Amino acid sequence: MISNIMTMVRKELIDAARDKRSVMAGLYYAIGTPLMMCGMFMLLIGQMTSPEDLNIKIENSDNAPDLVKYLSSKGITHGDSQSTNDKGDQLDVKDIRLVISDDYAAQMAKGLSAEITLIADNSNEKLQKSIRRLERNLQTYSAEMGSLRLIARGIDPRVVQPIKVNVEDEATADSKGGVILGVATMTMIYAVFISGMNLAIDTSAGERERNSLALLLSHPVSTRNIVLAKVFSVTVFAMIGLLLTLIMSKISYAFVPWQELGFTVTISTEFILLMLLIGLPIALMAASLQLFVSFMAKSFKEAQSYLTLVLIVPMMLSMAASYNIAPDTLQWLPVSGQQQALIAFIKGREIPMLQLLLSSVTTLIIAIGLTLGMEKSLKSEKIVFGL
Repeated sequence: MISNIMTMVRKELIDAARDKRSVMAGLYYAIGTPLMMCGMFMLLIGQMTSPEDLNIKIENSDNAPDLVKYLSSKGITHGDSQSTNDKGDQLDVKDIRLVISDDYAAQMAKGLSAEITLIADNSNEKLQKSIRRLERNLQTYSAEMGSLRLIARGIDPRVVQPIKVNVEDEATADSKGGVILGVATMTMIYAVFISGMNLAIDTSAGERERNSLALLLSHPVSTRNIVLAKVFSVTVFAMIGLLLTLIMSKISYAFVPWQELGFTVTISTEFILLMLLIGLPIALMAASLQLFVSFMAKSFKEAQSYLTLVLIVPMMLSMAASYNIAPDTLQWLPVSGQQQALIAFIKGREIPMLQLLLSSVTTLIIAIGLTLGMEKSLKSEKIVFGL
């Protein structure tokens, strides 16, 4: 039985290797996604460490020269040209206006509250970050002026600050880097579903359209062996995609200047081995799911459409685990349970073995159920001939 299955697995892999375009289409994600993630992280780090100057329009700026000078020192200037926000979008100076009241100087001289008005469209997503940046600096300037007024009156500014909060961050450099790598694990797990998808469609709906599925089933080989061979073949491609993703991530992430944020992101050999071990049950489930859906479809294009919708489910589970928005019940489910265990590992915490074990067992049970379902369906003429 095992020798028959291995022979059929080799046959499926040889057939898939002949179609190089289909093979590469399945592996483009594994190669390209780490590079795109690397470029995105480089861009974000550049924006966070050296934000662009914000150019706004300040009316009656002569009434508050000290305020204008303070804002200028924080990279907030006023003029008639365009500026760029932290996302790289071009902003006109008229988009954000700061109106200084006519009696600003007189009120400040009297030690009273001086009025300034910030005018902007807060519903404009391009402006929101720039508006918050301006508000923070205005609040800081106001606090500094308040402290100077108290000192001028012989009052210690600490009197109005009865509580001083000291925050001690116990996060290590590795755990901070684990936050970034935790998000990256989402793309790694998703590679399992993407890499073998083309082969899954081709070896099911594709074979049926080429009229080779019925010929294959006519051979003196059990239907179960045929199904297992197809599942194992797709699993091999899925695991190759995962391995390529890990290798490309290890190489590309080394070029990202993480040190500018005060931490490092390292894809260790231990993480790669753990990822491959955890990814194997997921790859088996992904292969079984994709083949099952493809056999249920009546054509190659219909299978592509169905799988595009089906793959939204594991992506949502992975996103829920990555951004820590998953309810407690999801920690026992496939994909999200394994990913949370991976995130705990890369942050240096103890791996929740019970959670990992149960989610992996659930994953294998689903894979076995789908495989048995395929075996039963291939005994139906409607499925074999796409009727």
